[in-house]
Amino acid sequence: MVDLLKWIGLPPFIAEALSPIIQVALLVGFVLVSAIYFIWLERKVAGRIQDRLGPTRVGGKFGWLQTIADGIKLLVKEDLIPADADHMLFRLGPYIAFCGSFGAFIALPFADGWAARVLSISVFFMLAVMSSEVFGIILAGYGSGSKWALFGGMREAAQMVSYEVPMAVCVLVPVIVAGSMDLNYIANQQNGGFWNWYLFHDPFTFGAFWTYFTCATASCKRAPFDLAEAESELVAGFHTEYSGLRWSFFFMAEYASMFAVSGIATLLFLGGWNTGLTPALSHVFSHPLESGFDIGALFGNLINVAVFIVKSWLLVFVMMWVRWTLPRLRIDQVMMTCLKYLLPISCVLLLGVSVWQVLVPTALEVWVRVIFAAACLLIVLWTGFKIVSTPSMLPTPSVPAFAAAAKRDQ
Repeated sequence: MVDLLKWIGLPPFIAEALSPIIQVALLVGFVLVSAIYFIWLERKVAGRIQDRLGPTRVGGKFGWLQTIADGIKLLVKEDLIPADADHMLFRLGPYIAFCGSFGAFIALPFADGWAARVLSISVFFMLAVMSSEVFGIILAGYGSGSKWALFGGMREAAQMVSYEVPMAVCVLVPVIVAGSMDLNYIANQQNGGFWNWYLFHDPFTFGAFWTYFTCATASCKRAPFDLAEAESELVAGFHTEYSGLRWSFFFMAEYASMFAVSGIATLLFLGGWNTGLTPALSHVFSHPLESGFDIGALFGNLINVAVFIVKSWLLVFVMMWVRWTLPRLRIDQVMMTCLKYLLPISCVLLLGVSVWQVLVPTALEVWVRVIFAAACLLIVLWTGFKIVSTPSMLPTPSVPAFAAAAKRDQ
C-alpha cells in the first residue's frame, strides 16, 4: 500500500501515515459488505433447501436489498437494556465479540504480500485473536441479567474453548509440512497445479482439512453445533436481551469469523490465491516500471484476491448448506464429538504427518499428490454429472386421493 501511494505521487511520510488508515477502512468495508452478502445468501440457501424462494421483493425478484432494509430497521429500532443488566458489561459485549473477529483480518493475506500486517506467525496470531471473541459472548450473557442468556454464554465458552484445541492441532499439520506459520509463505508453497495443494499432500493433510473444517464450523456457533443459540431451549441464547445495532454486531462477528476460518482453510489446504491451473498470477503479469513499482504484479494480485475470496465464499456456502441440512445436536453430543472423537483424530493426524515427513521420500509424495488429486477430481466431475443428469421429480403421495390429484395436475 505504501509503494502504491508513493507511485501515485504522495510524499513518503504522508504515504506511511495514510497506509494503515486505508487498510483498516478496506478491511472494515469488506467485513460489512461480506456480512450483508452472507445474510442474503443464507436466506436464499435456506429457502432452496426448504423448497422456498427466500427474499423476492425488496430490490428486485431476487431480494438483493433485503439485508439493507433489515439493517436500516436495526439502526432505527429502540435499543433496550434490561433493568437487571450490568449496563457497562451489556454494552461492551457485542463490541468485544466483533473486535475479536475483525482483529484476525489484520494478518489475513488476500494475495501475495497483501495483508494489513505481514507476520511470520500469522496463523498463530489469527487463532489467538479469534479466540478472544468468547470474552464478548461471556460478558453479553453475564451482563444481561438473565439466566437464559447466562446459560447460552457458558455453553458457548465451553464449546469454543473445547473445539479450539483440535482445530489448532489440525492447523499444525500443514504448518509442519510447510515448515512455517506464515500464511503468505504457506500459500506460495502451493503454487502451480492444484495437485500441489496441501489438501492432496498426503492422507493426513487430507483428513486434517475435514477435521479442521468441522471444528471451525463449531467454533463459529454454526448448526448443528449452535447450542449457544438454541431457540427451543434458551429463546436465543447469549443475545436474548439484545436489540437494534448491538444485536447486529453479534451477527457481523459470526459472519466475519466464518470468512476468517474459511480463509485460513483456503490458505493452508486449498492453495490460497493460486488458481491451481497456472503459476502465481502476480508473477505471470509481473512488469516492473522504471520507478520500481510493478504494475503487472498489482494487476495479477487483484485477480489473486478475487480467486481467494471466491474460494473462501464457497467454504462459507458449505457451512450454510450444513446448517440447513443437519439437525441440531444436544449439548452433551456437541462436547462428546469434540473430546471423544475430533481431539483424538486430530492428534493421530498430527503424529501421522510428522512420521510421514521423516520417512516418506519426495518421489512417493509426488505420486500420492497426483493420485489424491485425480481421485478428488473424478468425484467432483461425477457429482456434477449426477446433478445435471438427475431429473427433478416431485415426491409421490402415498394417499390414493392425493396421488390422483397430483397426476391430474401434471
